[in-house]
Amino acid sequence: MSQGPRSGLAAVSSALLAMSRHLEVRDVLKTIVASARQLLDAQYAALGVPDDHGGFAQFVVDGVSDAQWKAIGPLPRQHGILAAMLHEATPERLADVRKDPRFEGWPSAHPDLIDFLGLPIRDGDEVIGALFLANKLRPVGGHPPCPKPEGSCGFTEEDEELLSILAQHAAIALTNARLYERSRELTIAEERSRLAHELHDAVSQKLFSLRLTAQAAAALVDRDPSRAKDEMQQVATLAAEATDELRAAVVELRPAALDEDGLTATLRTHVQVLDRAHTARVTFAAHSFRALPAAQEEAMLRVAQEALHNALRHSGAAHVDVTVDRRGGGAVLRVTDDGSGFEPQSIRRAGRHLGLVSMRDRTSGVGGTLTVESAPGKGTTIEMEVPGG
Repeated sequence: MSQGPRSGLAAVSSALLAMSRHLEVRDVLKTIVASARQLLDAQYAALGVPDDHGGFAQFVVDGVSDAQWKAIGPLPRQHGILAAMLHEATPERLADVRKDPRFEGWPSAHPDLIDFLGLPIRDGDEVIGALFLANKLRPVGGHPPCPKPEGSCGFTEEDEELLSILAQHAAIALTNARLYERSRELTIAEERSRLAHELHDAVSQKLFSLRLTAQAAAALVDRDPSRAKDEMQQVATLAAEATDELRAAVVELRPAALDEDGLTATLRTHVQVLDRAHTARVTFAAHSFRALPAAQEEAMLRVAQEALHNALRHSGAAHVDVTVDRRGGGAVLRVTDDGSGFEPQSIRRAGRHLGLVSMRDRTSGVGGTLTVESAPGKGTTIEMEVPGG
């Protein structure tokens, strides 16, 4: 993911905006480590999210190949330097991590780490992760760690300050991603009510923090200070606009009233919110639709939401279209995207990951049929037909 060293405010801005684009926790973690490694010219980067049992619930690396990662073996435990960052919540900048008295070794397949810069990721008083970099690279090109005076660390105080700002925004992105994933586990009414409160209280405050720390980042850039301040002001403007958009979306996320508003009105509101929240264009249309039994309308709503989630989070689609049409005495729901698609032969393997099993169960539970059409590079169409009542 890294494409060589980058410096200056443009790189800071790109890193912050990249983190804000993702809502899946795993995607956020990958973006954080890749951005940190690229921004600070490190050979390796890693981020660990601790569990409650002395290990890591998630551990993401950048700069290590899949083959290397597989050979390394199980996830690390919370010991040595990692434990210090998590439990003492202090930054660590070391000239040679192997010579630190807390160093406890690593598996034989593990890459050799020398320079080390690590920081805890904090959400208020809670440490929610540990972010670290290793092996500072040469200023130009992707070469081995740069020569440095004996006993000194390749990572500078300025690097530590910059990583500290990145860690603050990592906390924002990770917290928001956790809120999003938690919201998907709730019922429709609970989901919207909780999202309205948590996004308003948590995200608005953290985006305000983003504006403040973005201004602080400008002081770190010594190349073309005037331009740096102008660009950083633009980041602050974008953050303010994002706050306004979130407030507007929260107002629309009232509890779902399927019984009162009906399927088409509920779906239309849901699509409007998604269209505002994502870069993809999301549209909705209903033709000659008439009310269905409550169980069927609820099933269609849930299938539509799952299909929309897949299209917006996994397919890379630029356009997603949702339609509801009358068909005989029943109705047909269609969700079409122009995303990456997948091989039909892999549908069994991909089914559980994409929620297709759940969608099929919901459809069959109301006497309907579900059809999935997809091909690599050709997008995906999910069609659900119910017989009516």
